[in-house]
Amino acid sequence: MYDLTIELDDRPGALAEMGEALGVAGVSVEGGGAWTVDGRGVAHFLFHDGEAATAALEQAGIKVTACRKVVARRLHQEKPGQLGAITRALATAGVNIEVLYSDHDHRLILVTDDPDAAATATADWDR
Repeated sequence: MYDLTIELDDRPGALAEMGEALGVAGVSVEGGGAWTVDGRGVAHFLFHDGEAATAALEQAGIKVTACRKVVARRLHQEKPGQLGAITRALATAGVNIEVLYSDHDHRLILVTDDPDAAATATADWDR
């Protein structure tokens, strides 16, 4: 799974154009979100095929600034404190979390500065 960092104009229809470009290319979004930061649209979306998603977006004139491997984990939802526990495990391992969100399958998606170390540090949540 791959997280794409996507730059969008801060205007009505920009996100729709992104979604339409992906749909035309037959690329499904698996999770993510979009925000306005300092007058620019910034989106992080999850894809099975990062290269296909990047190609579809760039062909539509949409800027992709990064395509990165993610770590997907399932928290123990019945136990309070899971977010603190998993993020503490990453901090203890010296891993910086750059983006965090949930996917359509209720997994925590982590984009970090070291996905291999993040995978090792969060192995207890690999279920």
